Amino acid sequence: MGRILAIDYGRKKSGLAVTDPLQIIANGLDTVPSHTLIDFLEKYFATEEVDLLVLGYPRQADGSDSESMKYIKPFFNRLKNKFPQLIVEWVDERYTSKIAFQAMIDGGLKKKARQDKALVDKLSATIILQTYLEQKRNL
Repeated sequence: MGRILAIDYGRKKSGLAVTDPLQIIANGLDTVPSHTLIDFLEKYFATEEVDLLVLGYPRQADGSDSESMKYIKPFFNRLKNKFPQLIVEWVDERYTSKIAFQAMIDGGLKKKARQDKALVDKLSATIILQTYLEQKRNL
């Protein structure tokens, strides 16, 4: 059984999270510049077995597509062209950044640490992945 990898894709940086090989626990993996993400994934897939990608789906509060889908859809197309064998599933990512920020406050992180956008991106990817795992368990 391979891992599940989640991506919180951003215009400049993307947060990544991954499960353990048994697909039980979601853990933050890294935050990488978005323009290097495909190369990062290629290297990661060379060393780790990944069964599924989960991509955050940004929506407005009313459920319509967020403005950021303009640059996420082209990334999704590049992803599918580069790794056609991988299944990609979308997960609603509304409010994940706010949840991540609140988790950092609840976790006792100092204000300086909470300003680390890379940490927020990685934590957001972890929340997206955890959401996917919970939805999968409830089916």
